[in-house]
Amino acid sequence: MFNSFFKFSQNKLAYLYNNSTILANIDWIILPLIFAVFICSMFLPSETLGVLAFGVIFFTFIKFLVKPNERIEFQNFEVWLIAYFMIVLISLFGSTLFGLSLKGFFKTFIYIGFYFSVVQYLKAHKNHIACFLGLIALCVSTEFVIGFMQSFLHLDAISTWQDTSRLNPEDVLSRVYGSLKPYNPNLFGGYLVSAFPTVLGALFYFINKRYYKLAVLAGGVSLLGVYTIFQTGCRGAYLALMLIFACVFVLSAKFFWQMYKKLYITVITTMLSLFIAAITLVNSIRLRFLSIFAMRNDSSNSFRFNVYHSAIEMFKDNWILGIGVGNKNFREIYGLYMKTGFDALSAYNIYLEIAVESGIFALIAFLGFLISLIKKSVEFIKKSTDIEGVICVSVSLVAILGVLFHGIVDTIFFRPQIQFVFWTYVAVISVFVSKNKQNNIV
Repeated sequence: MFNSFFKFSQNKLAYLYNNSTILANIDWIILPLIFAVFICSMFLPSETLGVLAFGVIFFTFIKFLVKPNERIEFQNFEVWLIAYFMIVLISLFGSTLFGLSLKGFFKTFIYIGFYFSVVQYLKAHKNHIACFLGLIALCVSTEFVIGFMQSFLHLDAISTWQDTSRLNPEDVLSRVYGSLKPYNPNLFGGYLVSAFPTVLGALFYFINKRYYKLAVLAGGVSLLGVYTIFQTGCRGAYLALMLIFACVFVLSAKFFWQMYKKLYITVITTMLSLFIAAITLVNSIRLRFLSIFAMRNDSSNSFRFNVYHSAIEMFKDNWILGIGVGNKNFREIYGLYMKTGFDALSAYNIYLEIAVESGIFALIAFLGFLISLIKKSVEFIKKSTDIEGVICVSVSLVAILGVLFHGIVDTIFFRPQIQFVFWTYVAVISVFVSKNKQNNIV
């Protein structure tokens, strides 16, 4: 249906396309806008990022209308994604707070529209994928430096970010928050772990290309990144970082196990030892990490448990279509269920958040999308002989898994800084696993 409409439009506007320099080079408008989204995510507010992303979507739509033979093809996991989007749309019209839900729905439209725009661009310019991941790596490396500098400034907390009631003053971690807006160490930690795999990917890419000086640089930036993530004090980021290293250990064995078994084990053991040492020897980080297991004895944990309980009750009362998408909508409805003094902006779990906002069927569709995506990625990594392609897909898969794991205990996933890199990873995977692109599969 979509392609029939686009073909009709392309035929009618063929003269306009053939006689317009701007339309013939529209990808050179789309590319800077995509890059601007990544770069501006570091310091501009969400509203501005949304405008830039909408520009990407708008010009991609124009390209569909005028460029000959431009068409859209859906893969299996994208069908699940479309189903999720349609269920969210139905939930919008079923919401009792339509105005607030409409704002949340528009954000969802921006994110998914940005994804399909990036996919369409990368399918036509597959050689730019490394540039996309490289730019994300440069952005997060800049944030590593900013966080590193902040860690020595002993910043005053600008919000009640951690329970210090049982800590000595010298054991309180001065949590860094980077330059992302709004300033929040949990958002900063989530962004760092979402983009950190691109730096690790650069390390493997440079090793594969035998650019050993650049590989050493990437390794140094990776260590700086680990330090900065620890300094965020974001416990969800700690857990996500552990998962990222576990995934890197498993995936990198494809390249190094047979020929460099001893070296491989040495490197992995060293990295694991450094990770454990950071947690055990640095008192402020050790206490912050152990607070994960303090359950109700930590006020932050206790707050989350109260939110989970109330959110589950919200889901029980609205399990088919949910309450409508959006954090503002959530906050209004949550007021009817919350315990006194425990206001919340979200469910602090992305899966529970989706279920509450859009119902059980939206959650099923979203999980179907994730499972199908992960399955396709693993198949490509196992069978492909394209080393650079495997690195790109591995980076994207590991980053996605890190974000999803972090999402069990927080909902910073829905922030635009993380959404845009997340959907870029999905787009990278989509391009490589596309049936008409798998010439290197054996």
